[in-house]
Amino acid sequence: MNPSLSRRSALACAAAVTAALGQRLTAADAAAKVKINHSACKWCYSKIPLDDLCAAGKQFGLQSVELLDPPDFATVKKHGLHCAMVSFPQKNGIGTISKAFNRLEHHDTLVEIYTERIKQCADAGFKQLICFSGNRAGLDDEAGLKNCATGLKRILPLAEKHGVTLVMELLNSRVNHKDYQCDKSAWGIALCKAIGSERFKLLYDIYHMQIMEGDVIATIQRDHQYFAHYHTGGVPGRNEIDDTQELNYPAIMRAIQATGYKGYVGQEFIPKREDKIASLKQGVQICTV
Repeated sequence: MNPSLSRRSALACAAAVTAALGQRLTAADAAAKVKINHSACKWCYSKIPLDDLCAAGKQFGLQSVELLDPPDFATVKKHGLHCAMVSFPQKNGIGTISKAFNRLEHHDTLVEIYTERIKQCADAGFKQLICFSGNRAGLDDEAGLKNCATGLKRILPLAEKHGVTLVMELLNSRVNHKDYQCDKSAWGIALCKAIGSERFKLLYDIYHMQIMEGDVIATIQRDHQYFAHYHTGGVPGRNEIDDTQELNYPAIMRAIQATGYKGYVGQEFIPKREDKIASLKQGVQICTV
């Protein structure tokens, strides 16, 4: 054996190991520098006044209360909190989960009500606005996707002008929202690609997608560029996210951190315990990694 070749091989191997280790440490360091920004969905605490929810939540690190309508904007801002996801507008039932962008006959109404809501978001300094596909009601997935893209493209120029991102929620159609069309991440991602705007993305609801397709961490790692927001919820039951349910939320939060995500994670579980604020506090603590 040539000693010089052996030494060169050893040095090359050591350099490769050092480089690989450096890359892993850099990725780990980057993840450690990204903190989870905590939000809570107001509808889960409907019996608690918004003032009280904001005051209590701020004490344990809540930074946002979301799914609010414009009349609530002043209250959340009074407490120095953000609204990470503004609630949907609706008129005569159009704009709701079941009746939305996958039907051409809804588009004129949706353009009208989303035009107003986008401007309200921009005026308040809030940057994300939820939207839905609507139920299939016999419509095949290809036609539904095409219709959604057609309707959304009508309002995206205004969203782009005001710096507001329209975010379509991924929901399960097995348990909670029978027949909902945007019920798989692949369908939502195909819609993002068809639209081709940075002002249209998806709300990856961990609870809903665990029910529909599982593989949560791998999906986040692979497709995070299409996800503008995340929601939590215990599976099964959509209750507290502690060890009474099947998902490993600290590991999921670390996966989200590792993507460099700088947005918010919204707690959207329905507390079973009498002390609902304590359950929310626990959820925030579980997701603080």
